[in-house]
Amino acid sequence: MDPLTHTLAGASLAQTRCGRVPLGTVTGVIGANLPDVDAATYFLGADVALGFRRGWTHGVLAVALLPPLLAWAMHLVDRIRCAQTPTATPVPVVRLLALSYLAVLSHPALDWLNTYGIRLLMPFDGRWFYGDALFIVDPWVWLALGTIVVLAHSGSRLQAAGWTALAVIATALVTGVPGVPVVLRVLWCLGLAVVAGLRVWAGLQPRLQRVATISLVLAGLYVAAMVGSSRLVRLEVAQWARDRGLEASRIMVIPSPADPFRRNVLIADDQHYHRLTFDWLASERVQPRGGATPIGDEHPAARAALAAPAIWGLATWTRFPCFTIEALTDGYRVAVADMRFGRGVVELDRNLKPR
Repeated sequence: MDPLTHTLAGASLAQTRCGRVPLGTVTGVIGANLPDVDAATYFLGADVALGFRRGWTHGVLAVALLPPLLAWAMHLVDRIRCAQTPTATPVPVVRLLALSYLAVLSHPALDWLNTYGIRLLMPFDGRWFYGDALFIVDPWVWLALGTIVVLAHSGSRLQAAGWTALAVIATALVTGVPGVPVVLRVLWCLGLAVVAGLRVWAGLQPRLQRVATISLVLAGLYVAAMVGSSRLVRLEVAQWARDRGLEASRIMVIPSPADPFRRNVLIADDQHYHRLTFDWLASERVQPRGGATPIGDEHPAARAALAAPAIWGLATWTRFPCFTIEALTDGYRVAVADMRFGRGVVELDRNLKPR
C-alpha cells in the first residue's frame, strides 16, 4: 500500500490501549513504515530495486527481528526523555515491544492486499503471495484510519492546516479518477465533512481509545469484504471463462481506484492474456475488454531473455510476463513486459546468450 496508508495504520494503532503511551505514535508510525527500508535500493537502480522490494524486509525473518530492534531504539529514546525530565514515567519495554510488533506486522498485511503482493516467506522461500483485494491507494481505508488520527492530532492551527491541505489533495485525487461514480465522490466528501464535524464538536476527544478501536474494526471489516468480494469475482470469472471454452490457468483480480464495486480482471490461458471488466452493479457483470494479447513465450529466446542478468529485478517481480521477439541478423532482441506494468529489453546472440 501507499506510505500514507501505512502511516495512518501505525498512528491509529498508537491510539489503542496498547499504544497510548509516551513515544507511542512515533513507535507506531516508524514500525508501520519500517519494512519499506528496502526502498533505499532504488539508489542502486530501478531493476535492482524491483528485485529486492517486498522481499527480505517484508518476510517472516524481518517481521520477527525488526520489532525488537525498534523497541530497543525507542527504549533508548525513552531513557533520554526520562533523563531530561526527572518526573517523567518510563514506558515499559513490553509495551513498546507489543506496539512495535503490531505496527510492523500491519505493513506486510496491507501490502499483501494488492496485486503487487509480497514474498512473505523470505529469505527462506521467494514465492509471491497476492491478495488482489485493494488498489494500492484506497481512499476508504484512508477515511477509516484517518478519522482517529485527525481527532488525536489536530489540536493546533498548524496541524489543522496540514490536515485540511491533505484532505484537499486527497479529494482532488478521488474526484479526479476517471470512472468513479458520482455517488462515491459525494460519499467521500460527506465522509470528510463528518470527520471535520466530529473534530469541531470535540465530544469524542475523551474517548479516543474507543474511537480508535472502532475505526480499526471498520477498516478491518471493509478489507475483509474486499477480500471476500475478490474471491467471489475470481469464481464467477472462472465459470464465465469455462462457459466460453477458455481454460484459465491464472486469474488476477485488479481492484479499481476508489470504486469497490468494479474490478479489472486478467485471465491467462496457454497462449494469450484476456482482459475483462467486472461490475457488481451491472446487469452483465462480466464484460470482455479489448482483444487477446499473445504471451509470446513459445520461443526459446523468451525464456533466455527472462533469465538475463540485465532484467533480474523485472524477472523477479513479474507475474504475467509477455514477450515480443525481433529476429536480428546475429541474434534476437526481446522486449519483456509485465501485464501489470514494467518493461525491459534484452539482446541475445545466436546461442541465446545475453550480449
